[in-house]
Amino acid sequence: MKRIALAVPLLLALLCPLLMSAKKEDDLKHIVFIAGNRSHGPGEHEFYAGCTLLAKALNEQSGLKVKATVVRADWPKENKDVVASADTIVIYADHVSAHAGQWEFLDSLAKKGVGMVFMHYAVHPSPQIGEKYYRPWIGAAMESGYSVNPHWVADLSIIREHEIGNGVSPEAITCLDEWYYHMRFIEDREKVLDLFTAVPTRKNMHRYINMWNKNGVEGLNKPQTLMWGYERPAGGRGVGFVGGHYHHTWAVDGVRRAVLNAIIWTAGMAVPEGGVSSRTPTEEELNVNLDKKGRVKRIKVPDPAEWRKLPPAKVQTEREAKFK
Repeated sequence: MKRIALAVPLLLALLCPLLMSAKKEDDLKHIVFIAGNRSHGPGEHEFYAGCTLLAKALNEQSGLKVKATVVRADWPKENKDVVASADTIVIYADHVSAHAGQWEFLDSLAKKGVGMVFMHYAVHPSPQIGEKYYRPWIGAAMESGYSVNPHWVADLSIIREHEIGNGVSPEAITCLDEWYYHMRFIEDREKVLDLFTAVPTRKNMHRYINMWNKNGVEGLNKPQTLMWGYERPAGGRGVGFVGGHYHHTWAVDGVRRAVLNAIIWTAGMAVPEGGVSSRTPTEEELNVNLDKKGRVKRIKVPDPAEWRKLPPAKVQTEREAKFK
């Protein structure tokens, strides 16, 4: 009996730290990044490296009560419970490659108020999936034959009257990326927030590539929405961000901060007055966790002044003459 009496306090002493740790975990907002598989050439579509960089910023630099976890495209087999525990889910992948076949599962989470963020190519489902899931989740989606995907040097303007703009420079943020535009929005367009906008022109166009169409031409010299936010009528928030083709984009402070702000907003958190804190990645940090793609291309911390010197892409006159 005496042994039992002695053992109880010892057991409690051992359990208390574990219970306290579990309580601390419960107090954290859980952000789950789903990183797509290897894609494109070095420095492009670096989904895993981009997700780990943003997750590290949230976990180690933001000072916020968050826990960011990165899973890969095999999550339905390996980490479905992790995704199910999320307060917000960030999908950064090619097309729907990292979440196809999980529509009803993800929809059930969205209906519970779980946030959704889709980045770069992940904003591009089929028109049917866009209509059934994406627009109800995040307010808009890219659509083949309707949207365009040129590479251009955008001078980004952040929304000023919303907390996602907190701490982001009011000056234009220059960034070269594959900036999709002319998204298919929900019918009630006014309910979608224009978080990042920029104006494509012939002068700042770098490459027109495969999806260029008449909507791209007609959208020149007009503000285009490159990141948007949406509050679902039944609860929950969604964001779409079209950038992130190039890994260098995450070293552009204003872009990284705005995206981090948007992520925690979708998790139901208040964005700090000065925005989410994070350090500019060093060149060394930009070159870790990259997918193995055979040849190596060292990623440099970008200099926006160099992007401004890029010559404009040649206008595809014959191609555009055939647009209807």
